[in-house]
Amino acid sequence: MTAEHSDASTHDTLIETRNVSKRFGGFLALKDISVRIPRGKLTSIIGPNGAGKSTYFNMLSGAHTPSGGQVIFDGQDITGLKPHDFAHIGIAKSFQITNLFPRFTALENVRIALQAHVSRYGLWRKRSALAGLEERAMDLLRTVGLQDRARHRAHELAHGQQRSLEIAVALAADPKLLLMDEPTAGMSPEETRTMMHLIRELVEARTVVLVEHKMKMVMGISDRIVVLHHGELLAEGTPDDIRSDEQVKRVYLGQGNH
Repeated sequence: MTAEHSDASTHDTLIETRNVSKRFGGFLALKDISVRIPRGKLTSIIGPNGAGKSTYFNMLSGAHTPSGGQVIFDGQDITGLKPHDFAHIGIAKSFQITNLFPRFTALENVRIALQAHVSRYGLWRKRSALAGLEERAMDLLRTVGLQDRARHRAHELAHGQQRSLEIAVALAADPKLLLMDEPTAGMSPEETRTMMHLIRELVEARTVVLVEHKMKMVMGISDRIVVLHHGELLAEGTPDDIRSDEQVKRVYLGQGNH
């Protein structure tokens, strides 16, 4: 690889892991995984149960520190940074619904997230600044299709709407990278279709990485797919690459996953 090619590849990569491993006591959950996640694309992480998907995802979000190897974000080595530092540099995770304030409205949940973000930069300011936050919160609710539910309390929303609200809260930090953990879990087919459409729209403005087990969805919306198996990288490529990969078909696609 020439230096010129390397620089171009680095520019096209938003986050990468270089030979990352993760041990939990005597158990090796991840082994020497090197993956480049392209900027402005949707990358899905898949694999059978126990493949290491959640561990890898948590490493990208800062929840787990690698036992070995490096995590590079936008050209910067972020290995070992605290989770809140990941949020500051532009990495947001779509948290579980329990992180919403159930008795606050959808608008209030997003506004609180915006307030928490701007306060880090010393912008606790007057009522006019708070009014600006409310407008921005409404914009984020429009982004996820919840503008008509702005005054509804979070616990009054349907499951799929709560997941959309959770995404709006994550977007309050204006992240470069949005990490989504099984965004369609527990959803009806109609809610799943709505979420798929939303995710594709989100990719127009940022890089998205998701862990998902619904194969039809993954194949339908992903630009790239990373396949893990027993804590190792089995394959990566476009959906067509993965569909035609013999190893993937043998250990994963042939197991009746949908």
